Amino acid sequence: MAREFYNLLELSYVDVAAWLAETDVVLVPMGSTEKHGAHVPLGTDSITTISVVERAARLADVPHTPLVPFGYSPHHMGRVNERVGTITLSAETYRRVLYDVARSLIFHGVNKIIFVSHHGSNTKPIDEILRRIRYETGAFVAWYKTPTERECNVVKDILEGPPEETPGWHAGEMETAQVMAYNERLVHMDRAVNDRAHAPAWLGPAFSKKDGTATVEFQKSENIIIPMEHHEYSDSATIGNPFRGTKEKGLKLFEKEAEHLAAFINEVKKIDMVAHTRDFPGRA
Repeated sequence: MAREFYNLLELSYVDVAAWLAETDVVLVPMGSTEKHGAHVPLGTDSITTISVVERAARLADVPHTPLVPFGYSPHHMGRVNERVGTITLSAETYRRVLYDVARSLIFHGVNKIIFVSHHGSNTKPIDEILRRIRYETGAFVAWYKTPTERECNVVKDILEGPPEETPGWHAGEMETAQVMAYNERLVHMDRAVNDRAHAPAWLGPAFSKKDGTATVEFQKSENIIIPMEHHEYSDSATIGNPFRGTKEKGLKLFEKEAEHLAAFINEVKKIDMVAHTRDFPGRA
């Protein structure tokens, strides 16, 4: 029987109990509220995350938590009093959120938790806390990053831009298409620009940069990580060609990404891992 609601926020405790008697897998969508190109909203990464999670939950028949709309985005804050609107959590706070959400779910009988996010920088602070959750509880925990940035193989046949256009990057072809698919009224193409990343000017001419990773290229090698602000290497907060984005392409991206996530969920269901510790820390 087809279900009507998959978001725990929309279920009563009776419904949650019934569902967790059938499955021990829960998805946790982790979003971001950060400066993107002037033509798309601050919630672009959140929009992709929840759109993929909602579709995948239905395909795999598992519940998901509400979207956490804030992520790890200090490099998107911009200059003081610039009024761009980015809201970031510190790395410590972000890890605490992941930990508390996971321990809450495990307390209620969940054995397998899949965090899902489209925001690449959300992966930066997480290794220690994911390992802590596993080591302390014995539960299965994973981080699923939707296909984007340099990892677009799942959806490469949908994207039209060549590699030099970095089609999966910030406010470019992929993200513009995805926001169009979510709600075309949120996209203002009259503000869009076709733009690329560059090395921060303060590094000097010996360095170059092709996308939004934390690395820079030096003497044909890209093995150097330097903390940089997004506005230092992206003048318009757009990395790519947003003019290739279409609503139809965005819908195809959502569906393909959801199919891939659902396939992963179905494999996770087969994994034999059961939490051995379910108490919530600090609870008497």
